[in-house]
Amino acid sequence: MKKASYISPNSDRRKRDRERERRERKEMSIAGAAGYLARRAAQKERVRILYRRALKDTLNWAVHRHLFYQDASELREKFEANKHVEDLDAIDRLIDDAEAQFVKFQHPDPYIVPWAPGGSKFTRNPPPPEGIEIVYDYGKEE
Repeated sequence: MKKASYISPNSDRRKRDRERERRERKEMSIAGAAGYLARRAAQKERVRILYRRALKDTLNWAVHRHLFYQDASELREKFEANKHVEDLDAIDRLIDDAEAQFVKFQHPDPYIVPWAPGGSKFTRNPPPPEGIEIVYDYGKEE
């Protein structure tokens, strides 16, 4: 004996609703993944910039190169110690704390390359003002 298959109008609607919900969940998961990846990329960039700034500042504190190497390896160990953290909020807190500590212990008189902006030789020989022409003929006749 066969059972009669009765399809109610509500079952079609339920089927469409389930399909729509499945599509929305998929879209939300893609949007969530994109947001997660964007936030992680921003955090990685902040950590990279912070590490480079701290490493350059470590060079300001070191009198000799062998002292710098020791301080640089200690700095690297501090960064590597938190490499396993996966929680995004915890990572943000760690970065904020590290940036605050960097600002607190930043060298008061950092080394500046002499010819760089802020250096002792920067614009030492500025170009001549407008209207003054310099002729380098060294007494040659034309």
